[in-house]
This record gives sequence, C-alpha cells and structure tokens, in this order.
Amino acid sequence: MSHIPSEAQKVEVESATVDFFKLEKDGQSTYYFDTSKEGPPHPMVNAMAGLAMIKGTNGTVVMINHKAPGGLFAKLENDVQYTLEDLDDGLVKVLFSYNLNANTESDLSQTSCGG
Repeated sequence: MSHIPSEAQKVEVESATVDFFKLEKDGQSTYYFDTSKEGPPHPMVNAMAGLAMIKGTNGTVVMINHKAPGGLFAKLENDVQYTLEDLDDGLVKVLFSYNLNANTESDLSQTSCGG
C-alpha cells in the first residue's frame, strides 16, 4: 500500500537518496517521500533535502517512515513545524512545514543521526 497519492509526479531533489513526488493542489506544493524501508541515515538525509526545498515557502513535505524520527526532531528549531500520524499499517506519516515567523533557523546540513 502506497501512502503517496497516485496523482503525484516524481521530481528530482538534490541530495535525496529516495524518490520524491510532488503534488500541486490549490496553489500549494506538497512533496512526498518514503523511507519506511530504509535505515539511518536515509530518513534524516531525505527530510533535510525536502526541507531545504520548501524553506521560506508555504509548501509541505510528507515523510513516510517506519517510526517517528526522534533524532531528526531534535535537530529542528522552531522554524520547522511537524505533526505525526500513526498509519494503519504500523508506519508513521510526518508532515513538515515552515513557521515563517520563527526566530530561529534549523541547520539543514546536519544529516547525521549521531550527536
């Protein structure tokens, strides 16, 4: 079962290690990627690549993963907002967006899981 909408189109994302897909709806871009079958550092690397792509916009990034990426969350400042959704098949969906009024900025180059 795919959690990426069938109408989403594959796009190239710099530094990504998995496929990304884009869905444009009502003037908003949503980018999807699935790292549920990947281990570290793929979830972190791809989340940071997706966040870099939408930085400063009202776009969103949707990550499908095998668990909540706690190490990733710890690296984010208040410029990045996220919500978690547990999916019926045991996976987790994380929706990322930017808080354009934030007073701190996440370092999107930190793609390692340790420290």
